[in-house]
Amino acid sequence: MTAARTHNYDESKIKTLSSLEHIRKRTGMYIGRVGDGSHYDDGIYVLIKEVIDNAIDEFIMGFGERVVVTIEGARVTVRDFGRGIPLGKVVECVSRINTGAKYNDDVFQFSVGLNGVGTKAVNALSKHFSVQSFRGGESAGAEFKQGKLLKESKGKADEPDGTRVSFEPDPAIFGSVTYVPEHLKRRMQLYTFLNAGLKIELDGAAYQSQNGLRDLIEEEVSDEALYPVLHHRSKTIELAITHTNRFDETFFSFVNGQFTSDGGTHLSAFREGLVKAFNEYSKGKFEGDDVREGMAGAVAIRLKDPIFESQTKNKLGNTELRSELVQQVREIVVDLLHRHPKAAEKALLKMEETVKLRKELQSIKKMARERSRATSIRVPQLKDCKIHYDKKTGAGAESMLFITEGQSASGSIVSCRDVNTQAIFTLRGKPLNVCDLNRDVMYKNEELYNLMRSLDIEESNERLRYNKVILATDADVDGLHIRNLLLTFFLRFFEPIVHEEHVFILETPLFRVRNTKRTVYCYSESERDAAMKDIGRAAEVTRFKGLGEISPGEFKHFIGPTLRLTPVQVVNRHSVPAILGFYMGRNTPERRRYIMNNLVVEPGS
Repeated sequence: MTAARTHNYDESKIKTLSSLEHIRKRTGMYIGRVGDGSHYDDGIYVLIKEVIDNAIDEFIMGFGERVVVTIEGARVTVRDFGRGIPLGKVVECVSRINTGAKYNDDVFQFSVGLNGVGTKAVNALSKHFSVQSFRGGESAGAEFKQGKLLKESKGKADEPDGTRVSFEPDPAIFGSVTYVPEHLKRRMQLYTFLNAGLKIELDGAAYQSQNGLRDLIEEEVSDEALYPVLHHRSKTIELAITHTNRFDETFFSFVNGQFTSDGGTHLSAFREGLVKAFNEYSKGKFEGDDVREGMAGAVAIRLKDPIFESQTKNKLGNTELRSELVQQVREIVVDLLHRHPKAAEKALLKMEETVKLRKELQSIKKMARERSRATSIRVPQLKDCKIHYDKKTGAGAESMLFITEGQSASGSIVSCRDVNTQAIFTLRGKPLNVCDLNRDVMYKNEELYNLMRSLDIEESNERLRYNKVILATDADVDGLHIRNLLLTFFLRFFEPIVHEEHVFILETPLFRVRNTKRTVYCYSESERDAAMKDIGRAAEVTRFKGLGEISPGEFKHFIGPTLRLTPVQVVNRHSVPAILGFYMGRNTPERRRYIMNNLVVEPGS
């Protein structure tokens, strides 16, 4: 007997969406993640980028050296001083897909916005969108709501040539949005680094760079550079490099002024070209990791026909340019090294030291592994789960590792955890402060070595076994100290894991307020006070000093479906070494002065 059909697949099921409907229904295709503005890559910043890109394209073609950006609540206004949109095409250019001058090489040779989609997507996703173009004393404008035209206007204007665009993200799609000043500032800085001479004003603050990518790398490494930044700039390629004593490599890549956060062909060619250049100059055989360890660099190229892997343009896909670009980078860097022999000498000393340390590390690794095998095949502090994370496929995204302090805390979690997805690593005490230590400490210190093995990140961060690494420490002074020591460990040796948002803080209640009928768990004093008022006089208040005081039955609520996690986020990546050095380094007198100068004493305390 054939099962009854519940759905008929016929002509009536086929839908054709207008371009406006498609943008609003499939928002992620156009701006990536939606978000509320808390994350650097949230869609509201992509909306701003799409509008500013048009102003940048004008600057690249030699028109307009100033862009003014104003933020008022959720509304953003961008005013450029380029040629202005042709007055008869204002409405089409901001509302009709596949309409624009970017298809015309005579007008825009190295444009970011190639698909005629960017500003149209901003328009479609805005609660209110307006555009005004000024050309030769005349103007034309239009206003839209959710991409639908409300009115047009034309007339005389006593304003310089250019375009003004104003928009407010639609709450129906984005909810309540907040622009983080640090995210906005960073984006404006990147624009000016990529376009030397361009001036961007953001709410009264001016950003401008005369040295392009050299300024970017100098800001990124601050005073960590081992030698002055080597810099080259031509019409189609710009690059800048130096070395630091960091362990990771830090590279930025750009195409036609677009920050390609996921890299692509140009970044892989840049990395390969660097290795070939240093080996040619030194007549050596350095491995790629030895050349690039501690290196900070940036590459920006301009292409007539870039192929990006998505509308958000995070990754370049032009594979045909790889071999030519590798050769170009090699020639440029070899020339830079010959013209700056002192810098080249310091770079080679850094590489030779890296090779030496790597060989020493190999012997230390061997000893650590032999010691580990002699103790136990498994990590004694780890109670593993059954499902693990695979970054390449995305499988096991629900897996997590709780790093706890002491047996009592881990005991509560172990007895109520989900054995399929939740693993526990138990610290035996306060971990070592690694702020000023080298990689060999991970092999000399048994606890750090076991933690690294448990996460399986010894060879590569890509092998991370758990999607979420959760710091589950007590909410007292010792717990916060342990949390800072663990964060120092990850930021010092495995920084990408933090930037990719794999590290979290477990939020556990500070108070339990209850009577015979109700129990309320409170995560702050204000929540406690509200719960006491709600429950009334019979309320019994318990202050949890440590995780070990919370019974397994109660703990199940805090690591189950109602799990509260706070992601560890770094607003400015380039500031990490300076922050670690100040708060966790050997500058105790300086920290003491800072504390005493900023200490706030509550009245009556």
